[in-house]
Amino acid sequence: MRLEPIANPSLARTTLPPLIAIVTTVVVASLLAMLAGANPFSVLGLILKGAFGSKFAALETLNRATPLIFTGLSVAVAFRARLWNIGAEAQLYAGALITVVLGTGALPWGAGALLPVLALGAMLAGALVLLVPALLKVRFGVDEVVTTLLFNFIFLLFISMLLEGPLKDPMGMGWPKSERLIAEARLPRMAEGLRLHWGFGLAIISAALVWVIQRRTTLGYEMRAVGLNRDAARFAGIPVNGVLIKTALLSGGLAALAGFSEVAGVKGSLTLDLSPGFGYTGIIVAMLALLNPLAVVAAALFVAGIFVGADSMSRAVGVPTYLADIMLATALLLMVLAIFLTRFRVVRE
Repeated sequence: MRLEPIANPSLARTTLPPLIAIVTTVVVASLLAMLAGANPFSVLGLILKGAFGSKFAALETLNRATPLIFTGLSVAVAFRARLWNIGAEAQLYAGALITVVLGTGALPWGAGALLPVLALGAMLAGALVLLVPALLKVRFGVDEVVTTLLFNFIFLLFISMLLEGPLKDPMGMGWPKSERLIAEARLPRMAEGLRLHWGFGLAIISAALVWVIQRRTTLGYEMRAVGLNRDAARFAGIPVNGVLIKTALLSGGLAALAGFSEVAGVKGSLTLDLSPGFGYTGIIVAMLALLNPLAVVAAALFVAGIFVGADSMSRAVGVPTYLADIMLATALLLMVLAIFLTRFRVVRE
C-alpha cells in the first residue's frame, strides 16, 4: 500500500471525514458515560442543556468561547504558514500583563481612548513574545515548537515573580494578584447582570478580519504559499523569512487579545490562574476548524459548550468532568486523521 496525494479533493472528500470524526467523538463519549454508570443519552442531553439550555448558560458559553476564539485564530494563522506556534499561553499572559500595567491608573484616560490603547498594547506585547522564536527560526533554524513551548513556562514564572513583587496588590491580603483595573479600563457588558462582555464582539470582528487578510490580501496569499511549499514560494520570489516574521507578529497579537479580554472583561486583575490552558486549547480549536478563521468561531463555541455543559452535567449525574477532556482529545486526534484523509488516499499496489 502507498499514499497518493489528492490534487483537487471533492466537496464530499473535504467535509465527510471531519463529520465522521465528530460523530465518532460523540460515540466514544457515550461509551465512556455508560462505563461510568450513566445513561449516555442523558449525559449528552445534560451537556447540551448545560451549555445552551438557558439564557444564562448560553451567555456563559459565549463568555468561555471568547479567549478560545483569539487563541484559535492565533494558532490557525501561524499553522497556515507552517509556523508551529505552541506558545499562545505565553502570548496571552503578555497581553494580560500590559493590560494590567497600563490599566491600573498609569493612563488616567476615558474608556474611549484607554481601551483601544490597552488592546493595541496587549497585541504589541504578544507579538514581541512570538517574534523572538520566529527570529531564532529564520536566522539560526531553531525549532519553534521547542522555543514557543518553553516560553510558556518562562513567562508564567516571570508573571509569578511580578505578582510576588512589584505588581502585588498591597490590599490583596497577601494573595499573589495585581491591583484591579480602573473602571475606564474594563470592557462593558453585552448583557446587564451577566459576565458576557464586548471582548466577544472583538473576537468575532477579529475572525472576520483574519479571513479577509487570508483570502483577500497579498500577505494572505503569501502565507498560504509558504505553508504549502516553502521552497516553491521562495523560488517564486516570495520573501519567506519576511512572511514568517509577519505571521508571527499577527499570531502573537491575536493570542495576546485573549489576555486583554480576560483581564478587562472578566477578572479585572492579573493572577496566575487567569488561563486554565486557553493557549493550548486554542490548538484544538484551530484544528477542529481546519485552520479556517470563520470556522474557528464555531469550533470555539463547540469546545466552550463541552466545558460549560460538562460542569453542569457532572453536578447532575455525578459523571466526572474529565469526560470533557477526553471528548476534546478524541476530537483532536480524529480531526488530525480526518485532515490527513482529505489530502491523501490509500492505494493498494
